Amino acid sequence: MFDNYFRKDINWGGKTLTLETGKIARQADGAVMARLGDTIVLCTVVGARSVKPGQDFFPLTVNYQEKAYAAGKIPGGFFKREGRPSEAETLISRLIDRPIRPLFPEGFRNEVQVIATVLSHDMENSPDIVSLVGCSAALTLSGIPFFGPVGGARVGYIDGQYVLNPTLEQIKQSKLDLVVAGTEEGVLMVESEAHELTEEVMLGAVTFGHAAFQPVIQGIIELAEKAAKEPWDLPEESAETVALKKKLAELGAASIGEAYKETRKLIRHSKVSEAKKAILAQLSEEEAEAAKGLLKDLEADVVRNAILDTGIRIDGRDTKTVRPIVAEVHVLPRAHGSALFTRGETQALCVATLGTGQDEQIIDQLAGEYRENFMLHYNFPPFSVNETGRMGSPGRREIGHGKLAWRAIRPLLPEKEKFPYTMRVVSEITESNGSSSMATVCGTSLSLMDAGAPLKRPCAGIAMGLIKEDRGFAVLSDILGDEDHLGDMDFKVAGSEEGITALQMDIKITSITPEIMKIALEQAKQGRLHILGEMAKGLSGARTDVAGNAPKITVINVPKDKIREVIGTGGKVIRDIVETTGTKIDIEDDGTIKIASTSPEATQAAIDRIKGITAEAEVGSIYNGTVVKTADFGAFVNFLGAKDGLVHISELANERVNKTADIVNVGDKVKVKVIGFDDRGKVKLSMRVVDQATGADITEQVGARRPRAEGEEGGEREPRGERRERRERRPHRD
Repeated sequence: MFDNYFRKDINWGGKTLTLETGKIARQADGAVMARLGDTIVLCTVVGARSVKPGQDFFPLTVNYQEKAYAAGKIPGGFFKREGRPSEAETLISRLIDRPIRPLFPEGFRNEVQVIATVLSHDMENSPDIVSLVGCSAALTLSGIPFFGPVGGARVGYIDGQYVLNPTLEQIKQSKLDLVVAGTEEGVLMVESEAHELTEEVMLGAVTFGHAAFQPVIQGIIELAEKAAKEPWDLPEESAETVALKKKLAELGAASIGEAYKETRKLIRHSKVSEAKKAILAQLSEEEAEAAKGLLKDLEADVVRNAILDTGIRIDGRDTKTVRPIVAEVHVLPRAHGSALFTRGETQALCVATLGTGQDEQIIDQLAGEYRENFMLHYNFPPFSVNETGRMGSPGRREIGHGKLAWRAIRPLLPEKEKFPYTMRVVSEITESNGSSSMATVCGTSLSLMDAGAPLKRPCAGIAMGLIKEDRGFAVLSDILGDEDHLGDMDFKVAGSEEGITALQMDIKITSITPEIMKIALEQAKQGRLHILGEMAKGLSGARTDVAGNAPKITVINVPKDKIREVIGTGGKVIRDIVETTGTKIDIEDDGTIKIASTSPEATQAAIDRIKGITAEAEVGSIYNGTVVKTADFGAFVNFLGAKDGLVHISELANERVNKTADIVNVGDKVKVKVIGFDDRGKVKLSMRVVDQATGADITEQVGARRPRAEGEEGGEREPRGERRERRERRPHRD
């Protein structure tokens, strides 16, 4: 039945990577079942056979989706089925999209949809790398024009050694989590989080990963030799298009070049737009319609050649200079921490808020549920680029940019034990002409330090660009938006003065060389150090205390066997403490209790309540208490929070007491001394040996209590054994 079934097993770093095709999803243009361990992903590709009228872009869609059954789970929520993509699914979709997008031919406009569906997750091998490889194989087999295949790998760094595709457990011990993808010739994409590693270590990780996935590329090629479908015809550039490009260059290269000498973004865009209109006005109606899609190529040629020829960029800078920077902190008086970071025409308003453990984000993934105490949310409103647009939930770009900044900051956060706060930063991009994600890194670092979060070191980021032609190349520091659109590389590096914490690279050409990467990393280091120096003018380190309107968290510890008493039946005790003191309280399984409040008095009241519940009464110690019940034989006094003890009527006062109510009543505040415990462990208290005004111990002044006579009310009782013998000697009555 499965006549076109093919399978390829690849020995990859000591594990077997299996690629199968021809059995499942046979109506797709390309379908591959990729397996590593017991992690299995179905990757499918479908391409439209025709182009929609008027379409002038390449509509590629990549969707990565996780199915709950892959981990033996049932989805949560009311509907019990998978819903909108999670943040992790969105990020992995981007991870697959970025290396494959540059490999479709120029001018290809057919819609292509790539879907990766996780069918099984073994909790050891991450499905993102399996998905990337499987999608590359499916594209290679589909016949759709694709200059692949692409390989990918995850690289860890443990005990000074690179580790290929570390397991989920190993990655927890690694100082590096780096994903690299590319072709046989070179690297196309890098995404990473690092613990202040050097440029040499990062470059070594990239080259290690590139070499490590070469067997995968070779395996895909061998599978394609058996199973690939007939290739589609490549789009060819017509003679008319070539002639029109030449004509456009003759008519408008000079005016476009002059317009790009304007250093201010909005004015420059206006001048470029006017130059384009003047060019189109010199063409026939048919030529003008065809030329609209070619003018961007003319812009790119003008800008790129000018940089290579003169070394001077659009805004007049050389290739290494960073635009002017202004770093301001505490710009919002009621926020816990805030910063306004401005670099040229790019600006980020970053606002930090401190919360408690109750504010942690619960993240449910296939590999399990966990809590996150650091959140970074990035917003890119249309006004930041002088546009109108839809306002709604964050898109893929906003999620991706926010995650990059999150990765850059996270390795520098204080340990949770030292700073037990939940931290949320919101980055509002108010202007954009260049890397707003790197501005977010800088602004987030400043806002957290302004909030009092003791970062290990400040963090800064810079975006690098590349202009590469056959006659040479130029690496650009702190690229503008236009240089990003018209260039060949978007290379973002973030870190502290000690090393790199995040690196992201996207290549728009087939690949770049290690030499270019080395130059870009060194140039980025110099730029990063310069930016850190400018940031220090606003704030060089964390404030010594959190903001006055932020909750102050006090940490105490109680014995683990006392946790149940603090919580109470059904949470009754802890709820009462929270409601009466106005604090927030988090209790952990190890006995750690975190009390949060803006009021020191409320915090102390909660501490006193908790210590009263967990403390043990000590013989000889004096406590404040409240009478909670009276009886003929004495009064019950609540002390140490939830503990009660008995003050026998003989211990109420130093003189004879006939009635308990003559001395105390319910609700009275008294001072008591622990004088012992009965056979059942109940506390015996005394009021008479404590000065009720001062709380002083007056045992020596009042002396010991005289023994009570037999038969006297409240006197000493006859020993139990003697009472039993006396009863047995009595005559029985009918």
